[in-house]
Amino acid sequence: MSNANGTTKTMWQDNHSGLRRHKLMTKELADTIPPLYANDGADDPDAVLARVKLFSPYNGWTWYVTEWEAETGLSFGLVEGFETELGYFSLDELAEVTVFGGVPAVEHDLYWEPTTLGEIRRNSRRAA
Repeated sequence: MSNANGTTKTMWQDNHSGLRRHKLMTKELADTIPPLYANDGADDPDAVLARVKLFSPYNGWTWYVTEWEAETGLSFGLVEGFETELGYFSLDELAEVTVFGGVPAVEHDLYWEPTTLGEIRRNSRRAA
């Protein structure tokens, strides 16, 4: 990856993928996600695609990534937790969360197909 100045950028690294046996974000998948703020002012926010689904089987939270910053892992998307809301979240923080003495608490849904935010909200058990 290169920026406008021609310098090479590095992609966020998942340093905790060993126990999970997969990465929260692969380069191939990352290349499909728009950068932060790409969807600002979208005519229909419900038409924005969530290209990645992360989830915790231990607390029921789910993060749907619609935008991200490749260098830092800062992401934006729909979060289903105590509430269902749009917001920013850090892949670094999600990757580091563990339970039971070191088991990664957040997983990447390897079978997820890109889905619009509107469809996710309509099918949510926690309707927004």
